[in-house]
Amino acid sequence: MTTAAGPTGADANRARYLDLMEKCLTNLIYGDPPMRPKWTHILRKQEFSLAARESGKDWPSQAHTMIGLKRLHSLRQQVETTLKEKIPGDYIETGVWRGGACIMMRAVLAAYGVTDRIVYVADSFAGVPPPDRVRYPADRGRNFYKYKQLAVPLDEVQANFAAYGLLDEQVRFVKGWFSQTLPGLAAQRLAIVRLDGDLYESTMDALNALYPKLSPGGFVVVDDYALRSSRTAVHDYLDRQGEKVTLERIDDYSVWWQKAR
Repeated sequence: MTTAAGPTGADANRARYLDLMEKCLTNLIYGDPPMRPKWTHILRKQEFSLAARESGKDWPSQAHTMIGLKRLHSLRQQVETTLKEKIPGDYIETGVWRGGACIMMRAVLAAYGVTDRIVYVADSFAGVPPPDRVRYPADRGRNFYKYKQLAVPLDEVQANFAAYGLLDEQVRFVKGWFSQTLPGLAAQRLAIVRLDGDLYESTMDALNALYPKLSPGGFVVVDDYALRSSRTAVHDYLDRQGEKVTLERIDDYSVWWQKAR
């Protein structure tokens, strides 16, 4: 039920729960400082910045996601939309770090009492692969594989789900390089495909394997669209398919679109 003052009863409790999940996953509760970027010459201790955390412009030392509050809230709304509009399919993120975005998707299913959809958590759980500069020139200079902070082991991600009481049979972990794991993904239909692979190769592998399974009206979210490598892969794929989409910007980094109905 909703009144002029806002949702009431079960709707209000659901909204409070999901609002709290957003704050916990981004750690707005305690405001952990970002990790010191070891690839720069910054020597001073960095401090928590609400603006940076909201827009996903820092690498948190403790928070379970680095995508920031704006992108996390957008993802929550997209999952809610797929439920309200009955867009069929499961959910997947490719490149999960500490698992926060996937935990958010599972939390929305829990809040709405949905038991017949799966959240797929796809990652190498060993960091980003070295770029294949010959086959994928757009990945030249992308040395994310050197950043050990991006390699979060599977057991740590599972423990993060468990900390929220959301590690159950509706969560499936898909471990390995995308080119090897995604073509055989068990999901027959998908409602949301969230891409966060950083590289042209990773983005293209995910689109090739997953976009054909995306339901009409389903969402594609490209977390790292600001990176030339990912952006080029997106447009190369859409051009090859002859598909025109309307890109909606979330923040300085990310975009989404809906597949034509």
